[in-house]
Amino acid sequence: MNSTDKKLIVGITQGDGNGIGYEVIIKSLADARILESFTPVIYGSSKIFGFYRKHIHDLEQMDTNVISSAKDAHDKRINIVNCLPDNVFVEPGQSTPESAKSAIRSLECAVSDLKNGFTDVLVTAPINKRAMANEGFGYTGHTEYLEKEFGVEEAAMIMISDQLKIGVVTGHIPLKEVPLQLTKEKIISKLKLMQESLKRDFGVISPKIAVLGLNPHCGDGGLLGDEEQSIILPAVQEAQSMGIMAFGPYSPDGFFGLCNYGRFDATLAMYHDQGLAPFKALAFERGVNYTAGLPFVRTSPDHGTAYEKAGRDEADPRSMMSAIYCAIDIYRHRAAYDAMMKSRMSE
Repeated sequence: MNSTDKKLIVGITQGDGNGIGYEVIIKSLADARILESFTPVIYGSSKIFGFYRKHIHDLEQMDTNVISSAKDAHDKRINIVNCLPDNVFVEPGQSTPESAKSAIRSLECAVSDLKNGFTDVLVTAPINKRAMANEGFGYTGHTEYLEKEFGVEEAAMIMISDQLKIGVVTGHIPLKEVPLQLTKEKIISKLKLMQESLKRDFGVISPKIAVLGLNPHCGDGGLLGDEEQSIILPAVQEAQSMGIMAFGPYSPDGFFGLCNYGRFDATLAMYHDQGLAPFKALAFERGVNYTAGLPFVRTSPDHGTAYEKAGRDEADPRSMMSAIYCAIDIYRHRAAYDAMMKSRMSE
């Protein structure tokens, strides 16, 4: 069985154990038929898994297998790597130092197994970034941590759904710092990453990428800001000279209001909320956060910990389900693309 059709081992971190992570994971894995498609490995605690399972109604029988590493995963069971202390406890809806430490530990164990080749892809449940930072995590999110762990100079967050794909030039930074960090080189670098990912990870032969402006009405000819003329347009033009089919800049309000995103394979926004606000308005229930540029496939649901819903059997699992199946699809696209390129080079 080759890499394009083998049954994959999917590593899933628990995220913040006091949020809705376990609930959406359990609901996503509730149908026993999913075990025919992939082998799930959850990094966390069988104790916490059992706690949330009891609070979810109308569940079928779920066969679990407690292991110490994904190398021991059973392909007909939901595997749980017990990487947390035996005395771990749950406080649904609360941000606590213990839940933050557990989220860090879950991520570290999942990454260790991934590095050792025991899992094929990584799906991360939501975390509380501030709580983890307070416990010494040292990164503003999953993406920055994974970049460091795998020695990647730059990755790109791409939000994906059936309707659209949106990347961002600047990520988790204060809004006031966006103009300071926006450069022609950074925009070009993100466009390169997006083009490569669209080809390798999504099977798009000749990707077309729309580029958004920064200021209202794209600056109105400099009246409302000059970044479009001094930075963004030159970046688009240089990217075009490199063979990247980039277009813009476009004014975001009209671009999304007129559904112009449907004319492109992806869209590049200048900052976090410029891209994620319209994305979540259009595709929140099934949206997926994908990290392009890593040597492996990592996805996550597009929502947060949602403490207000924790332990209430109210969480919608569709985004987590999409994240799992999207990771599998991207893995297979990437394997097929790499095999094709290897074949061409050998001819």
